Amino acid sequence: MKISSPLATGNGAYIIHTVLAENFDQYRVIGYHPYWTLVPFFLPFFRENNCDIVHTTPDYAPFFINSNAKTVLTFHNYVLDAFMQPYSTTLQKLHYQTDLKWFIERSLKQAEKITSVSDFTAQLVKDDLSFDGDIQVIPNGIDTRLFYPQRQNHNTITKVLFSGNLSRRKGAQWLPHIAEKLNENIELLYTRGLNKTKLTLTKDNLHCIGTVPYKDMPALYNSVDMLLMPAVREGMSLAVLEAMACGLPVVAADCSSMPELIDDGKGGYLCPLGAAEKFAERINTLSENPILCKQMGDYNRTKVEKQFTLKKMLGRYERVFEKAMA
Repeated sequence: MKISSPLATGNGAYIIHTVLAENFDQYRVIGYHPYWTLVPFFLPFFRENNCDIVHTTPDYAPFFINSNAKTVLTFHNYVLDAFMQPYSTTLQKLHYQTDLKWFIERSLKQAEKITSVSDFTAQLVKDDLSFDGDIQVIPNGIDTRLFYPQRQNHNTITKVLFSGNLSRRKGAQWLPHIAEKLNENIELLYTRGLNKTKLTLTKDNLHCIGTVPYKDMPALYNSVDMLLMPAVREGMSLAVLEAMACGLPVVAADCSSMPELIDDGKGGYLCPLGAAEKFAERINTLSENPILCKQMGDYNRTKVEKQFTLKKMLGRYERVFEKAMA
C-alpha cells in the first residue's frame, strides 16, 4: 500500500512520521514549513492524490484528504482545551477556537482510523470535543539500538539537559528560576529545539548548546546526567523517551502524559507544574546521589525496552493501516 504523510516540519510528529517512512517501503513524508498554515488554502499543493492512505495530523487534514484514499489521523498532542489558554498567545486562542477547531472536527468525521500517542491525549480529545468514536493509542517508539546507555565516566560537574523548543508550553520560562536554586556544582544545558528560536536565557549556570542535529542526540544524552522536562503539555515526549532509553533519570512536570512515562520515585521525579523550587530540590537530590541516579536510569531503560520500542510502534501502525484498507 502507498501511504502519503503531509505535515508541518519542526516538531516531534514530523520525526515520528519520518521514522515510519524509514521503515515502511511505500510510506512518503511530505514536509512543509509551518508558516504555510497561515495561508491554509495553499496546503492542497502538498496533497498527493495517487496514494492508498493519507496519514497525517488532524489539524489540517481536511486539506490533504482525497476521495481515492483512506484517512488515518494521529493526535501527537492537543492544545485546544481551556487549560492551555494561559500558555497561548491571543492569536493562538482565536485560531484554536475558530478555524482550527473546525478543521479538527471535520477531519474526525472523515477519517477511517484515528490514533493517539498517549492515553491522556486520547481522553482529552474525547472530553474536549465530545467525541465518542474509537481512538487507538499507539505510544511513540524508540530505536533502542540507537538510543542506549554508553557513558564511560560520571561528570565531575552534574549536567542537566533541557531538550526542546524554548516556549512557554515547554516550560522554558521556568528554567532561570530553577537554575538559580541549584547547587553550585550543577550546570543546566538547554537546546534551541527544532524551531531554532533566537531566545537566550541568562544565568551563570545556564548554558545554550544551540540546535542539535537529531543524529547527535544519543551522544548528547550520554554526555549528561539527567533530563529536565518542566513542560505544560506533552502528547508523548520523544525527548523523555530517548533520555530514558539512554539510561537517564528524568525530572518532569506532573501533568499531561508524563505519568505514563515516568514512575515517580523509580525512574525520576514528577513535580508540581511550575514549582521551580521543587524541580531544583529533586535535581539537587539526584546530583548528590549518583547511585540513585544510576538506579533510576537503569529502571527507565528497562521500561523503554518493555513498553516503548520502535518494533512495537511499527507493528501497531502496520495493523492500523491494514485495517483502514480492509
